[in-house]
Amino acid sequence: MELTGKTAIITGANTGIGFETALDLYKKGAKVYVACRNEEKAQDAMVRMKAQSDGGELVYGHLDLASLKSVKEFADKIIETESSLDLLVNNAGVMIPPPSKSEDGYELQFGVNFIGHFALTGHLFNLLESTKGARVVTLSSIAHRGARIDFENFRLEKEYNNWREYGQSKLADIIFALEFEKRLRKNGHQTISLAAHPGFSKTDLQKYMDKDMLASLELMTAKEGAQPTLAACLREDAQGGQYWGPDGPDEQKGKPDIAKVDAVALDEKLNTKLWDWAKKQTEVNFPF
Repeated sequence: MELTGKTAIITGANTGIGFETALDLYKKGAKVYVACRNEEKAQDAMVRMKAQSDGGELVYGHLDLASLKSVKEFADKIIETESSLDLLVNNAGVMIPPPSKSEDGYELQFGVNFIGHFALTGHLFNLLESTKGARVVTLSSIAHRGARIDFENFRLEKEYNNWREYGQSKLADIIFALEFEKRLRKNGHQTISLAAHPGFSKTDLQKYMDKDMLASLELMTAKEGAQPTLAACLREDAQGGQYWGPDGPDEQKGKPDIAKVDAVALDEKLNTKLWDWAKKQTEVNFPF
């Protein structure tokens, strides 16, 4: 697919799945915003992308998803600079760090993986909606299975459990993608919302994982793990509300296909409650 003239934002594009997603879109001719907190790492990633291809255009954008102020500043710059936005890929993530909080006081994984991306999408909504065929792709994880949303534990009110908190953040991500799509369709908008997950892929996300546990896993490369995201971004048969992941056993590896959404993410009452809570907390301008 030729993407000349198209504009994409990839959060966390300096490494792993985000890097491979950005590289693929850049190779296809898109203008790609490498949206990251660390400019040095982003510039290094852009040099590596350019070494692999003469593609479209690469632009660094400073974005710290752990700060709602930074999210708004980044979005304001995009709105100032761009007249259209074809793709927003909510990719960046934190996994099982030591107990810590975002600038706004949320448990870090919940703050970065969900709250930051919810706010970013809200701030950019009008630009997306004014761009024919715009897509928003939000990264979830196999870890959303069996997780739960605990409204009493978004700010580390309870004793920290790294995997429980990660699961909650990734469950919130898929709920966001599905609830967003539902509201888009109900209100007659043209943008579509999809979700994706990379199965088990080797990336910097695993830096806090137990080394023996990591060694026991069969991991795909980051390039292989990025394929479900790219399918959600680019495939003409991809539709709003779909969740893409690998097609192998337990969706751990394989080729991109429609993945299974855990029943826990399909509770309409819960999903409405989480959306309304997040909209109030972030004060973003979703029209619904």
